[in-house]
Amino acid sequence: MFAPKWKKEAQHLVKGAKKFIDYKRDLLKPERLDEIESRRVDLVSAIRSKDREKVNEASKQIRAICENSLPREKPVGWLEENVEVMFVAIVIALGLRTYYLQPFRIPTGSMQPTLNGIIGTPLKKENWPSLPQRLLEQVTRGRSYVYEVSDKDRHIALNPQGNMDVHDTQFLHFFSRSEIRFTDAPTLRLPAPLNPCTEIGLNTALSYAARHGGLIPKGMVICEGVIDTGDLVLVDKFSYHFRKPTRGEVFVFNTLENSGILKRSGEQGAGSHYIKRLCGVPGDRLSVQSPNVLVNGSIAKEFGMQRVAAGEGPYKINPNGYGFARPEGPHFGKTLPQFIAKPGDELVLADKASPGMREYAALGDNSSNSLDSRYWGPVKEWNLVGPALFSLWPITTGHWGLIR
Repeated sequence: MFAPKWKKEAQHLVKGAKKFIDYKRDLLKPERLDEIESRRVDLVSAIRSKDREKVNEASKQIRAICENSLPREKPVGWLEENVEVMFVAIVIALGLRTYYLQPFRIPTGSMQPTLNGIIGTPLKKENWPSLPQRLLEQVTRGRSYVYEVSDKDRHIALNPQGNMDVHDTQFLHFFSRSEIRFTDAPTLRLPAPLNPCTEIGLNTALSYAARHGGLIPKGMVICEGVIDTGDLVLVDKFSYHFRKPTRGEVFVFNTLENSGILKRSGEQGAGSHYIKRLCGVPGDRLSVQSPNVLVNGSIAKEFGMQRVAAGEGPYKINPNGYGFARPEGPHFGKTLPQFIAKPGDELVLADKASPGMREYAALGDNSSNSLDSRYWGPVKEWNLVGPALFSLWPITTGHWGLIR
């Protein structure tokens, strides 16, 4: 404990030489092994003699023999070292994403005001703030400024159903975008899904095109305004392996083989993930008695559901609380069934079922603007991803922190 520094360093060097021999024994020639061991013995002897000069000389010799014992082994350069560190970091991140935590971007406004989806707000270009402020807003709140104007006359193509071919798509697998396909120009990709784009001018452009044979004339503004990104949340993919989902929590699920969703959303919904509030567990009977959800005939008491039903504070966005599914037009020529569309309708969730087929109900907090189990029915157990755990970004929406 009270040994001088030079002696402690020499003792560490003795241990390091022993480790070097153990780790590199299969690569070292026998004569090198003997020489390193001999120098190590010399250093031990010098330490015992308490002669600092002898210790320094023995230390230099053992360092030199160790450093030169593998001359063919090329030292790792800065590039190789950094690539290795990055590779390990990527492997760890992928492992966490696969088994424990997965980031998820809120795509729509169905969970407002608990969580924000992508929101579009009209704003004339001449009223935009300065470039530095726009860059700051991009970082702190995920806001981007959009201005798209037609540079020539374009005619929107028709899809197989005979409607204008304007659709949502995925960009680089992670980002939701919308596209307009033309007959006489390249496809135009807009920087957000259709809903927020329609709020900043696209709806006006499409209405004009519908009246003029699909024409978007030169100089017409297609989109003009701001797009605020949806909240980025961490989804806990681990806990459902050890506990049952709880009524009232916010959760994420995939849409695979959910026929009600796929028939309404087409190909865009085939590989999507939705985030809603889990309002019914296996064995529950759900109905709506506005502003409340009834579970097994009684008003739901869970905090998140009560907050939506009360319609107070920020939840005044939906003052009537929970309501019935609204009437829908035909989807691809077919009228689709709804599950809770009028008084007396009940959604009954399967409990005693084969593994993975137990059922849950998913409702959006923004009830009047949410496509959820009232429309397309239950979520199967095997579709569950996990509870939404933490809102990461943007940091200025008031949602940062644990999700309730």
